[in-house]
Amino acid sequence: MDPAEPPDLAGLIGPVTGLAREAGRRILELFRSDVLGVDYKADRTPVTEADQAAHDHIVAGLERLTPGIPVLSEESGAEQHGKQRSDWDWHWLVDPLDGTKEFIRGGEEFTVNIALIRVGEPVLGVVDAPAKGAFFSGFKGGGAFYCASGSKVPQPISVRQPPARPLRVLASRSHPTSAVELYVGALGVIDRRAIASSLKFCLIARGEADVYPRMGPISEWDTAAGQAVLQCAGGAVIDLDGRPLVYGKDSIRVPPFIACGDPSQDWLQYLP
Repeated sequence: MDPAEPPDLAGLIGPVTGLAREAGRRILELFRSDVLGVDYKADRTPVTEADQAAHDHIVAGLERLTPGIPVLSEESGAEQHGKQRSDWDWHWLVDPLDGTKEFIRGGEEFTVNIALIRVGEPVLGVVDAPAKGAFFSGFKGGGAFYCASGSKVPQPISVRQPPARPLRVLASRSHPTSAVELYVGALGVIDRRAIASSLKFCLIARGEADVYPRMGPISEWDTAAGQAVLQCAGGAVIDLDGRPLVYGKDSIRVPPFIACGDPSQDWLQYLP
């Protein structure tokens, strides 16, 4: 597909929202069931039948919706993960169940993430938090939106600019690191919360937090949809050299980054 002739992002957001919400509904059914099958991948990370059910639904739906665009999901096979993506002008990045450990523990901060990547940039993202009854979406040129459970009308959202003191800082619930602790300490007086999954990006997009530093291991499907929503709300996700995160690299791993609501602030000055 020619990158100069993009698909209709405004036309895609509705059907992709439907896919994410239906996947979230299926996950929620299993979340509330008495028996949940849990297995472990080669890297010892957990995977559940809910991950697979959401994967099957989303991938099949995206392949019908945009048959010319490759789909890469966390639950795709290792062979698909290892494919060279540098020659893909467009591709979908999917995390069918982000926050699997949170899900297994019975916590509610898990999400469904779907992002569309154009030449390395996330240009459309949807994030469904089914147990929270919250849905976030955004596409380049169209803004970012939040929709609460029971509402049919998404509300526009935007980041908090400029940030006020105390800064509202989000940190990973499952992956604390000493580098993050040093960074957070350098911020001074803060209001800190530990949040799981891609909800961290979405809370910044909605103006409920200011910054999320991430120094530990993470993969592209964990960040792409949240980054799309945050950027559409006026925020940014930058690496430690100040450059936006780029997708479709040889490695699926994401470098350390800072997600922020006000890109005009020098968030790098607090690095250890």
